[in-house]
Amino acid sequence: MTVRVDMGSDERGAPVLIDLEELLATRLLVQGNSGSGKSHLLRRLLERSAGQVQQVVIDPEGDFVTLSHYGHVAVEAADYSEREIARVAARLREHRASVVLSLEGLEAEGQMRCAAAFLQAMFDAPREHWYPALVVVDEAQLFAPSAGGEVAEEVRRASLSAMTNLMCRGRKRGLAGVIATQRLAKLAKNVAAEASNFLMGRTFLDIDMARAADLLGMERRQADAIRDLPRGTFLALGPAVSRRPLSVRIGTVETAARSSSPKLTPLPTAPAGDLQQLLFAEPEPELAPTLPMTFDSRPRRVPADELEQAIARPAQPTTAAPPPPAKSSEEEAAIYSDALAAIVSDDEAEGRPAAVLFQDFQVRCRMAGLARPALDLSGFTRRLFAARAGVLDPDAEDWQEAMALAATLPDDMLGAFLLVARAARDGEPCPPDEAIARAYGTQSLGRVRRLMSYIEQRDLFVTRTDLSGKRSIAIPRLGWCTAAADVAPA
Repeated sequence: MTVRVDMGSDERGAPVLIDLEELLATRLLVQGNSGSGKSHLLRRLLERSAGQVQQVVIDPEGDFVTLSHYGHVAVEAADYSEREIARVAARLREHRASVVLSLEGLEAEGQMRCAAAFLQAMFDAPREHWYPALVVVDEAQLFAPSAGGEVAEEVRRASLSAMTNLMCRGRKRGLAGVIATQRLAKLAKNVAAEASNFLMGRTFLDIDMARAADLLGMERRQADAIRDLPRGTFLALGPAVSRRPLSVRIGTVETAARSSSPKLTPLPTAPAGDLQQLLFAEPEPELAPTLPMTFDSRPRRVPADELEQAIARPAQPTTAAPPPPAKSSEEEAAIYSDALAAIVSDDEAEGRPAAVLFQDFQVRCRMAGLARPALDLSGFTRRLFAARAGVLDPDAEDWQEAMALAATLPDDMLGAFLLVARAARDGEPCPPDEAIARAYGTQSLGRVRRLMSYIEQRDLFVTRTDLSGKRSIAIPRLGWCTAAADVAPA
């Protein structure tokens, strides 16, 4: 079935159509400075293709929630946990629901973490749910930056990886990326390069005009034409639109964004003296009403009736809560062990970045009465790898020497080393390659063999394979050795 979406008209007034099936196979990149009409273009595409294909919108500013007029489900990300967001993403693929994920209200790192979890869950959906879907990402440079910023490096990598999967490998899973950016120079090249269709709007910086001209197949001297494009007009190129650069004036839309461009309004006519008195007036003596606070696992909005009741009640004097009692070092160690054991036993925690799990660890510690865990991210990462190897208390006396040896290895090798060390200490059979791979965070048995070879070159392991093909590993510096066990097949 061929479906063509009317995007507007060209210079001669003829309609410009986008082949929806071709778009699903070849992806789309939209670029233009702020105010050039990118959001208007995306809204036109979404409105005209609604009902023809499933649509998923990653919306940093909450502008597209008005698409609920077309049956889209608006999801306010600030109201849900990361795990709940991932579940929503998996369910929308199963039920083919069109969704707008509004990231309004989250700071930059939270937006990147939420978008990464959402996109990755869509990407990881089972094969029977690989239905075709348009995945629109507005302000894509926020989620696939070309360089590091002020957010944590692990968060940036997770977000960039999710965007790369969408644009590079999403086609086979039915996911067609439609990404919009203000500046091509700020967007990761690996993400931008996977698009075969382009709609380039007005831009002024030379580096962005040069990249846009290259993508459109124009000569550098023709790049100045991009600077002169009027608002709402784009140069289109690609197999789904036109084989040659074509000027498109985007047509009208039926819905509107919650925010709009600023308009001039008359200034107040009050005398300057009155305005000064208003600005420096004494604050009202009455305190603001105190809302009832109840514990919930996620942020929630107070219903209107509760808010009205709280406003009607007079404010009550409050006193500061007493500080929590100090914990002994043994109690802190027990809380750490319990929190790490809960994280390791959680199937959904497997494969998640350490920075994400660190937030969960801090919450679990606070719930156990430890207000400020002394562990930083680096310390938590090493404790996490140790816990995955079954060592919940690496500070115990019988593990101090083993941990000193492990400290000479990179952090990501800690879990594999301790898994073998624990088996060697207890005289248990040598762990199979599959178990070592899980502790190392990989599925490649080839990487496991290279890992074991690296540790053996550091004189930490001595591996012996007997005539029956069974393997045992000794740790000479500790005097420990595993029992012989069958080696995984090559």
